Amino acid sequence: MHTEPVPIAKPADAAPDDVPADIRARVQTLRAELLAHNRAYYEEDAPTVEDSVYDGLFLELQQLEARWPALLTPDSPTQRVGSAPSAGFGTVTHRVPMRSLSNAFSEADVLAFDRRLKSLLGVTEDFAFSATPKLDGLAATLRYEHGRLVQGATRGDGVTGENITANLRTVRGVPAQLSGPAPEVLEVRGEVLMLKEDFLALNRAQEARGDKLFANPRNAAAGSLRQLDARVTASRPLTFYAYGIGEVSDPDQVPASQHGMLEWLGTLGFLPPPGAERVQGVSALLDYYRHTGSVRATLPYAIDGVVYQLDDRHLQAQAGFVARAPRFALAHKYAAEEAVTTLQDIFVQVGRTGVLTPVARLEPVFVGGVNVSNATLHNEDEVRRKQLLIGDRVIVRRAGDVIPEVVGVVLDQRPADAREFRMPSQCPVCGSAVQRLPSEANWRCVGGLFCSAQRKRALWHFAHRRAMDIDGLGDVLVEQLVDGNLVHEPADLYRLDAATLQALPRMGEKSAANLLAAIDGSRHPSLERFLFALGIRAVGEEAARVLARAFGDMEGFLTADWATLLEEKAATLKENERRRSRGERPLPVPLDGIGPEIIDSVSAFLGEAHNRDSIAHLRAVGVEERLHVDGDTFPVMAGDRFLLATDGLTNMVEDADLCALLGGNPDDAARQMVERALDAGGTDNVTAIVIACDPS
Repeated sequence: MHTEPVPIAKPADAAPDDVPADIRARVQTLRAELLAHNRAYYEEDAPTVEDSVYDGLFLELQQLEARWPALLTPDSPTQRVGSAPSAGFGTVTHRVPMRSLSNAFSEADVLAFDRRLKSLLGVTEDFAFSATPKLDGLAATLRYEHGRLVQGATRGDGVTGENITANLRTVRGVPAQLSGPAPEVLEVRGEVLMLKEDFLALNRAQEARGDKLFANPRNAAAGSLRQLDARVTASRPLTFYAYGIGEVSDPDQVPASQHGMLEWLGTLGFLPPPGAERVQGVSALLDYYRHTGSVRATLPYAIDGVVYQLDDRHLQAQAGFVARAPRFALAHKYAAEEAVTTLQDIFVQVGRTGVLTPVARLEPVFVGGVNVSNATLHNEDEVRRKQLLIGDRVIVRRAGDVIPEVVGVVLDQRPADAREFRMPSQCPVCGSAVQRLPSEANWRCVGGLFCSAQRKRALWHFAHRRAMDIDGLGDVLVEQLVDGNLVHEPADLYRLDAATLQALPRMGEKSAANLLAAIDGSRHPSLERFLFALGIRAVGEEAARVLARAFGDMEGFLTADWATLLEEKAATLKENERRRSRGERPLPVPLDGIGPEIIDSVSAFLGEAHNRDSIAHLRAVGVEERLHVDGDTFPVMAGDRFLLATDGLTNMVEDADLCALLGGNPDDAARQMVERALDAGGTDNVTAIVIACDPS
């Protein structure tokens, strides 16, 4: 998806306080969505959106950050790669970061890439490029010392990956010993994937055993490689293709060209990317893209594009990197594959937050390398927009080769008995009423935790490692607990005992003990984790952090006057507009970063008695937030000065002024700081303590 630039009138050098609140809120929403999608894709091997949707969200965030640089932070998804490593594996710190690639979605994007490189490197003649298919698997890195494999890891977040050495030793194309002369230390990077035929055979075996089928070869490869038991990985048909290097002790031993380096890796026992070519000029790149796309369906492996890299590795070094991607390389994505089939029915699923999602039940059709029988229709408006009737012949796409999507209807093949879909007036799971707010596109069940569909999702979310971090409480066990009428709300988890758990299928004494220990260990989360765990609509991790900082404890959160807070926030924003027009210092904004939608959502959540009851029941079984204090140690030198202050000083006195005051008489510095904050219109209690280390 290639979206148009976001129309924003403000200048790129705007100060943080000049960024409109709606822009801040949109950036926060985009970051929360992208981080959630990253976790689903990289950590859970279960993508939740198609690549085209993700790419569109990512591009919008990039554009907003480019136009409003004050919003750019190091933890933004645009500055990071992948997601955090799983706690189930040991970690590996990459000595050379494993970056991602920038994307192109059109020929114009590729031409712009070529122009930027020529401008950056001061070159007018055509470049030589190395072009390869963009293999759709899991990125991995292999470290060799004295020719022997000593370590293998996933990409993780680009800086820290998972140690999966034992698993990688079982993969085809990963030599235990290099077959030719190589540097003393050589880190080889590549893609672990599952060939299409191997994928189909694996799913046939899964089906024969009554096990869950994999959605696509990429998910199958990722799920197989990230097994805690290496024997499971060894039983799966995986292949490693090498496409680059990381750390190398003697760079002079590596060929000076990208294509030559790929051939050299082949002499060491690796499988270079199939279909790799060295081409001259951007026109040849586009020819390569078109040709590879024309044979894409016949290839034995899944691809979602092609990769272009400067062939001259010295020029690569000169071009350098941006935060998450090299300037000298580009991924040129293909449009999704399509097929035509029959829309047999539309059924409704109920999500964790009560959202009712219409889902197309399709006559099974082979598209994008897999059989597709279901596809999300997102919401009722989307069904109407696409003019879908049950019985229609429809076009199905696997956008990004991940999530099936109904593109539209073949109107000239519409049958006479095609019928209209209507959203049910009651929840199909619990029978509660459904409602649609004027500001939303979705219908929602109002049953909350009373709805078993929401209960399962809510409990799974509650137990997630980024929430209450209850290790071992996965979706299968949650289903068993809910379906067995053992758990109705989160507090019931803390009432479980060993006998109850051991009565469940595949739950032995040790597993039960481990789970009970994990549940007990979650009784004292940080407030931000506690708030995130509640599953309040629109309250992601970042919003939970802001709320936790604002209220300090659960009591403050529960007793807050949200209507008044919203009014105060609006009044402060209006006052700050007046102050900026006069060149005056703006006031701190209440709940800065929390928009009206989140406040309305929290207010609605707390307005339901059963939600407050759920929190009260959790506190009754001993679940209480605990203040988590960050600590550090550092050497103290004679002459050092330290400032300890409350929030009342924050943003009221410039950092430069604080430093100047610290350099003066310490007996007067704290008093002067307080006076400066009050003179600036201080809106909170102001306390300042200055500590001076005696040079004697």
